[in-house]
This record gives sequence, structure tokens and C-alpha cells, in this order.
Amino acid sequence: MSMTANCLIEIGTEELPPTALNALSLALEQGIIEALNAKNLNFNSAKVQRFATPRRLAVLIPELDTQQADQAIEKLGPAVSAALDSDGKPTKAAAGFAKSNRVEFDQLQQVETEKGPRLAFISVNKGKPTSELLASVITDALDRLPIPKRMRWGDSRVEFVRPMHWLLVLLNDQLVECEVMGINAAQTTRGHRFHSSDTIFIDHANNYEALLLEQGSVVACFQTRRNEIYQQVKALGIEAGGTAVIEDDLLDEVTGLVEKPFALMGGFDKEFLNVPHEALIYSMSEHQKYFHVVDDKQQLIANFITISNINSRQPETVISGNERVIRPRLADAAFFFETDKKNSLSQLRERLKSIVFQKQLGTVFDKTERIALLSEGLATALDADGAAAKLAGQLSKADLASDMVLEFDKMQGTAGGYYAKHEGLEKQVSSAIADHYLPKFSGDKVPTSVVASSVALADRLDTLTGIFGIGQIPSGSKDPFALRRASISILQIILQNKLSINIKNWIHTACNLHSDLKDTAETEERVFSYLLDRFAALYQDQGLPTEVFSAVKAKQPELPLDFDARVQAVAAFLKTPESESLASANKRVSNILAKSDLTIEANNFKTSLLIEPAEKALAAAIKQQEEIVLPLFEQSNYRDGLLKLTELSTAIDNFFDTVMVNAEDISLKENRLSLLAKLRALFFHVADISLLAKAKN
Repeated sequence: MSMTANCLIEIGTEELPPTALNALSLALEQGIIEALNAKNLNFNSAKVQRFATPRRLAVLIPELDTQQADQAIEKLGPAVSAALDSDGKPTKAAAGFAKSNRVEFDQLQQVETEKGPRLAFISVNKGKPTSELLASVITDALDRLPIPKRMRWGDSRVEFVRPMHWLLVLLNDQLVECEVMGINAAQTTRGHRFHSSDTIFIDHANNYEALLLEQGSVVACFQTRRNEIYQQVKALGIEAGGTAVIEDDLLDEVTGLVEKPFALMGGFDKEFLNVPHEALIYSMSEHQKYFHVVDDKQQLIANFITISNINSRQPETVISGNERVIRPRLADAAFFFETDKKNSLSQLRERLKSIVFQKQLGTVFDKTERIALLSEGLATALDADGAAAKLAGQLSKADLASDMVLEFDKMQGTAGGYYAKHEGLEKQVSSAIADHYLPKFSGDKVPTSVVASSVALADRLDTLTGIFGIGQIPSGSKDPFALRRASISILQIILQNKLSINIKNWIHTACNLHSDLKDTAETEERVFSYLLDRFAALYQDQGLPTEVFSAVKAKQPELPLDFDARVQAVAAFLKTPESESLASANKRVSNILAKSDLTIEANNFKTSLLIEPAEKALAAAIKQQEEIVLPLFEQSNYRDGLLKLTELSTAIDNFFDTVMVNAEDISLKENRLSLLAKLRALFFHVADISLLAKAKN
């Protein structure tokens, strides 16, 4: 058994991109693991640790083999029966095989194979010491890091995400002398840029994390540092008399900015709280990387929390500096808010006439005209206030021309909602303007009112039909107008709010509002099919097999609510013991009907032509089930109806076991095919169950 050692690899660099730090750390860990596996080096994969700070990426690999195992290499030659001629001498093939391996014939061996005994040359590839392999392991892992744009430094031709300054590679307490990216490994690392001046000697791989903290003031583990920041921020939020709002993305970014965190709390003038809170929050979080604090009513309070990378002896000075920095940003937000309020949304909307949405689809003003008409129609169809929806649609993009949104682009919609409220417009109008961009990302909330939902749906349907209509259909990873996200949002809004609308009809309406589409009918079909395909992503997140979605899509349901009801029914059906045999039976029926050269109609079935007991039993069972399940299907109760159909399993199995479908008597054959058509039609009321045949494989 080979000896093992704990291996430490650390790459020291200039400050790494904070938003990418955790991803780079994970990729380095995976890259090193894969490179070690490729070299047949064993280690304790369950206890691998990764470290990441702004100036370093490191991995600790426990119980790594210090020596590659020897590897036996077997080369097969001719069959033993063809190795000797009649004189007992090696044949040309056997002699040539020995010569190609640089050995004598009598040094070859015999091995048993599936085709009988064969000549073989077996050699041993001597394993190398791990210390000789680590340079290539590290290089391979670094080359595979997800770095979109690499950089060079100095006169070196080496490229990496940031200039590399040091390299530490240890096997237990032994330095591995190697070179990576022009840097020679040493047994030292560097501590905190401001709290540690000297290099730090690492006496053993196991002591790396502790020594960095004790001598270098560095919390090396990303997750540990993240947890510390979370706890410090949470505590200061309580101290401020509220709750700190800790978003994961901001927490990750701040963790990537510091090597040892020190949370500090500052404040700002309460007069700024008259500005839309979202603008203040964007100023603090996006520009300054501050955490904001809310009270028990979730209202912003005049405090912020910043994470310093320095343990200052005069923290009040650091806090004061941060307060001076944030004040002009908040003042800008206040200025934009007051300036914008001098104009009505209708006046701001006029400016949209000079802003192009898409050169073939007109201006953003033109888009709001279409949104308004669609919103009015949708709201009216859903028994909501069509006039309010129309007004909200007209004003939905007005804030794009505001100073606030020009400075804080994420305020679009939100700013418009505030301005509508200030203007005294109805609450349902201001709410619709504010909420029509929802959901903005996966897992985000959807608009809840019917008026807001109507505007949100209209906006996305207009974009989908317009962009599809001019032929700019998403392909591969290219989706400049975010049509995939828009489509999924449409489905989420409809499903979560249980809106009973025929999406195909509204695609048709949206298409007709565009004046210059190439082929309206083709656009309608493409958009409808594209929308249905987006259902797959929703159900994939729910863990449903793809076949369930495909079985329902075959029916092309035009109401998303109906589509979802069918999917949930088929998913429940798939869990039953009978589903596998019924799916196979449906597939068999589909194949039989498809291969038939006769025109088969379920309505042509005649009870009088039944002869075999099994076909009589199946016909009776189908009739009984029709009386029970067809009313359920009429009520869209697909789940109970489909589960009831599992009772047909025995009758179907008996039919196929004992009845010859393709009988010589043409009338019997047609009647049996018609019976199968009735069976298939019964299931097809819900979905094409035959497509489930491989779902359980």
C-alpha cells in the first residue's frame, strides 16, 4: 500500500474579481480533483477543502497518494493457435508481434480472451512520485478555470485572471519544488495586505488555515468568512433597532472583497427617507456594497452597514468617511425624484417617441400603444377594470424617460409607480405600472392584481410576437430580447394567479396589433409552440419526467391552466402500478393504428361484431369507463378520470393476450381496430399516454 500525505496547493494573486471568487474557487477544486483522478492518484475526496480570499485560491487534498501505482499494460497479439508453424517455429505474425514490442518470442505470454487464448506482451509502467506530477495537475486545473477574459503581466506570455505572485505546494511538511506559470513554489504564503507585513512560513499542510489567521489576519475559508459577515451584519441591524437585509448576492460579493471582515454601522439624514426607498437601497448596495436596515414594518431606516477589510483603531473615522461618500449619492437620488415629479407620466411618455424599441417594430411609444390595447382586452376578459389596465399600459414605460431610471436602471417600473401615486392616479393603475415587470428573475413574485397581470402579460406578448414576427427567433445561447424569460414569466403569471385565458387567442390578437409582420399566421404558430416548450423548464424544476410534458404537449392545450391540470394528472397517473403496462399498451395501439392501411374511426365500432370473450370484456369495460370519466374530463378533473382508467389494465392485457387484431375477416379486423381507436381516444382526452412508455425505464 502506498504512503499518503495531505497536499496543500495555494495560488497567490493580485485581488481577484469578487463576484467570481467563489465560482473560481469551486472550479479550481473540481479541476484539481479531475486532474488527480486522471493520473490515477487516490485521495480522500470526502474531506477535500477549498479556500478563497481576494488574494488567493487554495485547495487541501487529504490522504493523497505520494506515489502513482505501477500500471500493468497488456498488448494482445495473434491467437495462440496461429503462433507456431508446422515446424514448431514462430509464424511471421507471432515473430512480428514480439519484434514490435522489442522482446524475444519466448518472452511473450498467453492470456485467455473471449475469442480464445492469445499471445500477449505484458509490461509494467512504473508509477511516478506525486511530487513530479503536481505541476501538471495544477496547470491543467488553472487552464480549465472559467475565465472569460485572461490577462498578461510584465514581459511574461502567461495568461491568467489576475497576475500571479506566489505559489505554495506542500505534501505534509515537505515543499514540492515545482514551477507553475513561471512562479517557483516556496513554503511561504502572504497574509493580510494591511495587517501582516512579512511572509508566513507554513510548517505543515494541516496548519495552513490556522497559521493564516493567527499570523496573517486572514480568514482563508470563503464560507467561514461569509458566515462571520452574516453574523456581524445581523447583530448591527439589531443594534440599530431593526433588521439588516442580507441579500445572498451582495453577501457573496462582500465576502470576496475582504480577507478579514469588520462590520461597521453608519447613518444618513432622515430627510432622504422621503425618496423612494428602492433608489436609496440601490445607491447603498450597488454603488457602495452597504447592507440596509428595515424596521418591523419593513420600512427603511436611516442606517447602513459596511464591511471593512481593516480593523481600524479609529472606526469612527472610517464610518464618517463612508457617510461622506454615501451622502452625495443619496442627494442625487433625491434630486432626480424631485425633478421627475415636475412632469406628469403622460409628459414623460411623449419623450418615448424618440426612443426606438426595435427599428422594425417602432418606438417605445408605439409599444405602449399596443400594450394598452392588449391590457384593456385582457383585463376586460378577466372581469377586471379594462380602462384602468389601458391607462396603466399607456404609462407603463413612461419612467424610462425619467432622470431616476436613467441613473438607476433597476428603478424602471418602480419609479413609475411612485410617480403615478404622486400624480394621484388610481391605486390599481400605479400598482400595475410598478409591478408589470414582475417576475424579474427565477423565483421572483408575480403581479397579484388582475390589472397588473394584464399589463405584464401584454408587455411580454407584444415583445414575443414582434420579435418572432421579424424573424429574430432565439437560437442556442443567443436571446438578446430575453424571450425565454418572458415566456416563462407569462406562464408563471397565468398559473400562479389561476387566470383562465386562451393564450393562443391572445397571441393572435397581439400579432394583429403589429402592422408589418412578415407572416402573421406562421408567427402565431411559432410563438404558441415556443410558449408550450417553455413549460418543460417549469416542470423540470418540479422534478417531473420529460415524457409527462411531452404526453400533454401532444394535445396542444391552448389554456395554460388546462395544460397544467393535465400535467399534474399525468404525473399522478405515472405513479400508479398500472401506468407502465397502460403506457406500453397505448404505444402498441398507436403503432397498430398507424401501420393499418384502413381508415379507422372509433365511431364505426359495432358491438354486434364482437366474438372473443376478451374483446367483449374490453368493450364493456371501455363503455363503463366512458360513462364515469367523460363527465370528469368535461369538468377538467383529469386527475380523477385518468386514475379511474387504470381499472382498464386487466381487460387490455387479456385482449392482447387472446385476440388476433389483424383477423383474416376484414369486418372483424376493422371492428377490432375501431375498438382500439375508442380505447386510445379515451386516454387521449387527457394526453398521449403512449409517450410515457419510456418514462419508467
